[in-house]
Amino acid sequence: MAMVDTGSVRLHVQRLGPGGGRPADATVVLVHGLLTDSLASHYFTVAPAFAAAGLDVVMYDLRGHGRSERPAEGYTLDHNIDDLEALLDRLGVSGPVHLVGNSYGGTVAFGYAARHPERASSVCLIESEPATPAWAEKLERILGWVVERLAHHEPEALAWVTANRGQHTARLAKGAARLVRETTLSRDIPASRVLTEEQVAAVRCPVLALYGGDSDLAGQAAWLKGVLPDCRTVIVPGHEHSILVEASGTVGGQVLALVAETLGTAAR
Repeated sequence: MAMVDTGSVRLHVQRLGPGGGRPADATVVLVHGLLTDSLASHYFTVAPAFAAAGLDVVMYDLRGHGRSERPAEGYTLDHNIDDLEALLDRLGVSGPVHLVGNSYGGTVAFGYAARHPERASSVCLIESEPATPAWAEKLERILGWVVERLAHHEPEALAWVTANRGQHTARLAKGAARLVRETTLSRDIPASRVLTEEQVAAVRCPVLALYGGDSDLAGQAAWLKGVLPDCRTVIVPGHEHSILVEASGTVGGQVLALVAETLGTAAR
């Protein structure tokens, strides 16, 4: 485990690379989702395969999540993009990176690519979308529900989660309740600065968007293909929001194919 001080928050970071002293072909940065998520969702799914394929893999817990520091305030999307920017600087990662984000992590990754197009080789959105006004409205509804049902009625909510989803999920839910109760996250994220459609379209690097066939986000695929200049979409049938965990082989294979294609293009 490594803790990296970005200057505003201490972030828990894990890094994997090719074995045997082999130099990495490229760096891939994995960004997880909100509340019940952490870098573990990448560490136990796609990260080992990425390292075995010759990539330098950077994973970290977002502020307030996992083992990272939990400040009382400062949870807008821009705060999270600032953290990613500072983290890569502290780690000495100066060249373009491949960004892979799950759920909210994809929104962070896309925001970083929009802010630093010269530092993004590609972006992979796993069950995710760019930050738009519609995204902010949706997050306001979701986080409002979490505050009402989980933070304000925690004992009853945790009892239901334990009975229906098991003790592990209940432990994650308990941590999520504490996060929304003790920080400004639930207010900050919906109030985040968002992108216009023109700003979304200005992201020129290759974008891969993966969605579960039964997910309510799958409808984003057509819009992204119509807006972005270089976007491919993959729908994974029979899955909803948890394709990173439930279909990690498919997700990992698609990301590796995109990275290999990008590296091949750069070499020509």
